[in-house]
Amino acid sequence: MNLKLRIENAASETLMTSEPGDETWMLYEPAYAEGDSIVLESDETECFAWIQLDDAMPPALVYIKEREFRLPVPMGEGKASYSPRAFSGSCHLIHARTVPAPEDRHNLSFNPYDTHGAPSLFPHASANVETRNESVFAARNAIDGSVANSFHGEWPHTSWGINQNPEACLKIEFGRKVIAEEAVVYLRADFPHDAWWTSGCLSFSDGSSVTLEFKKTGAAQKTCFPPRLVEWVTLDNLIKADDPSPFPALTQLEIHGRES
Repeated sequence: MNLKLRIENAASETLMTSEPGDETWMLYEPAYAEGDSIVLESDETECFAWIQLDDAMPPALVYIKEREFRLPVPMGEGKASYSPRAFSGSCHLIHARTVPAPEDRHNLSFNPYDTHGAPSLFPHASANVETRNESVFAARNAIDGSVANSFHGEWPHTSWGINQNPEACLKIEFGRKVIAEEAVVYLRADFPHDAWWTSGCLSFSDGSSVTLEFKKTGAAQKTCFPPRLVEWVTLDNLIKADDPSPFPALTQLEIHGRES
């Protein structure tokens, strides 16, 4: 399998392309401009890769579902959910390599490169509500790997904000069937600004569900369940605690398990 990286501008003109291969990298030295995109191409689909699309962000194991993944370079308010070092300056090291399907147990939902729109790279998070449509409260923040949850509204204290909607629902798609066996939840814990949920429901693509019980804490809250073969999971039926604050929120949802 060959991967290739390229930078495109707002007019879809290619500014730079890497050499294709099972491992490829690119050093892009101009500063990014409004409308630029980082594009990952693959000559195969249904495969795994390690990618690091900015040297100020962590590498991630992702599942390639389509032949092209496009990450619009965050600008303005959209950059608020990323490290100030990410996508900044005039020297950008980008790297991708193919890998076999992992055999170890791992966090199936981790993807700091997730973005809005039709997914072509997985895992992918989406929701029926995001507070004021601001990037620091977007669904993608729940799978970006950052567990800093003692504040809100700026990096690294990103979260999925529900805009006080009792019908809020978060969905994580894996892009293939995986074996899920544990959920790890980090509630946002900017108390007393924040409230918290006492429980929530994990529903799986196989029709099963698991009730999660929560405490008022910023620590990881783990729930193990019998392994199940699933393509996606939703978190909803979130029951708010009896607390004066109207602002419960989710910092991170990890789904641990193995490849099928």
